[in-house]
Amino acid sequence: MTATETRDPLLRVERLSVEFQARRRTARVLNEIDFAVYPGETLCIVGESGCGKSMTALAIMRLIPENGRIGSGRVLLRDRDLAGYGTQQMRQVRGNEISMIFQEPMTALNPVYTVGDQIAESLRLHQGMGARQARERAIDMLKSVGIPAAERRIDEYPHQLSGGMRQRVMIAIALACDPDVLIADEPTTALDVTVQAQIFDLLREQQARRGTAIVLITHDMGAVAEMADRVVVMYGGRVVEEGRVEDILSRPGHPYTQGLIACLPDLDEHPTDDRPDLPEIPGVVPSVWERGVGCPFADRCAHTMDQCRKEFPPMFRTADTQRVACWLHEGKPI
Repeated sequence: MTATETRDPLLRVERLSVEFQARRRTARVLNEIDFAVYPGETLCIVGESGCGKSMTALAIMRLIPENGRIGSGRVLLRDRDLAGYGTQQMRQVRGNEISMIFQEPMTALNPVYTVGDQIAESLRLHQGMGARQARERAIDMLKSVGIPAAERRIDEYPHQLSGGMRQRVMIAIALACDPDVLIADEPTTALDVTVQAQIFDLLREQQARRGTAIVLITHDMGAVAEMADRVVVMYGGRVVEEGRVEDILSRPGHPYTQGLIACLPDLDEHPTDDRPDLPEIPGVVPSVWERGVGCPFADRCAHTMDQCRKEFPPMFRTADTQRVACWLHEGKPI
């Protein structure tokens, strides 16, 4: 057992499934998701678009669209099951104990309210602050996330800020009430590499200062290498691999994880324009209507066996802290 595993997790997701109703049919978009997040660590959830990463975040926050629902499983925040919480209970938790940075700040921020009002709203709701105290705290939060001239910026609207500034405002809103868990859904999408590095530095700084557990959702393996302590790899609405970042990157066990890592360019080995073409994973992520009962990666995998199409594999232990859902590792079930 590792040092991390000897502590109690802040957030634990157990056999979580999410279903959507459409055209008189039911589609399971998440299928028995399991993972835990510990104090002060960063867990990266990685996978292609359509693998279920963002839906996992929305399920944890209880923000699933109207035609969807949690079909089974638990979302335990300090042993309280959020999956069973009502609307009013979740309003007390959301933004206070667990917060989320959404993928696109221009659509997540309200265009008709100043950024100061949007930060102060959660402070008044969850911390019971008055208007003046909430404004002062909002200014402090803008300063803490590196926004210059915070006393002036607090009265500006989202459209008056750059993309990087808006993302910093989203982080300020998410951290205003000192949450235990912060979920960041592709927080650097559409930002240039310099601003991306600044946002990652900011998240690390805030985590070190507050001890926040971070769940970082991304498709960028470079971001995983930079930010993660542990990694959850998702495909087709399932967890296919989990482990420490160094194990995942150096010894990936699932063919899908191997494909993701193989797609990364090696600039050290090939520093010139004379680089070989990068490999790609053939095919696309299957639709939720076409996943069947077996491994959803079977149609794209070079190692597919008959068993892969008949039954989704259990988790097999491939290292002390690494587990893989692949029949290639049969014989070491957890």
